[in-house]
Amino acid sequence: MKIFMAVTGILLVLFLYAHMIGNLKIFFGEGTFDHYAHWLRTIGTPILPNEWYLWIQRGGLTIAVVGHVVAATILARRARRARPVKYAHRPKVQGSYAARTMRWGGVIILLFVIYHILDLTTLTLNPKAESGHPYANVVADFAPGRWYVTLFYTLAIVAIGFHLRHGLFSAVRTLGQQKPRGEVIARATALALSLILVIGYLSVPFAVLTGLVD
Repeated sequence: MKIFMAVTGILLVLFLYAHMIGNLKIFFGEGTFDHYAHWLRTIGTPILPNEWYLWIQRGGLTIAVVGHVVAATILARRARRARPVKYAHRPKVQGSYAARTMRWGGVIILLFVIYHILDLTTLTLNPKAESGHPYANVVADFAPGRWYVTLFYTLAIVAIGFHLRHGLFSAVRTLGQQKPRGEVIARATALALSLILVIGYLSVPFAVLTGLVD
């Protein structure tokens, strides 16, 4: 179960990085960003009909997310059953903030994913969104007047960063890394990858908020 959770987590991380790289194309201008968004809909053509790749990807990501959440829930329940009687006095556990808030972070991330889809995919929650104009939709979404959207986005991305930092390290250990030197490298790599992801994702809304992208 832990291996399944680690593998699904790694798949989701790979998607997050690919999505981040695509998001950063907004700094190359409206034409480049809109062309990229249109290209996503044509991947696999003419073998696949238009937009089929996106639906296949969405299906795969949904399976990975659901599987990851189910695995985490099962493991948490097993851990509780393994200690049916609570300690009379439980000393403070030394661990990272990310490790102690992994479950709540996962809930925040899940809620954010649902909101993000309704906001910038289906355009349900974006009042000025127009289908076929992704650049303009992003600019409208993170406009200064909608600062609360940027705030929520920031909190969610930071939660993802904490979740990713601990999750990557745990995944590496689950997949067999047990050496002390390897643990140091794994911790440093997980921290670096998390920081890159957080900075990459937050650069877009703050660029719109400050007028760098308009």
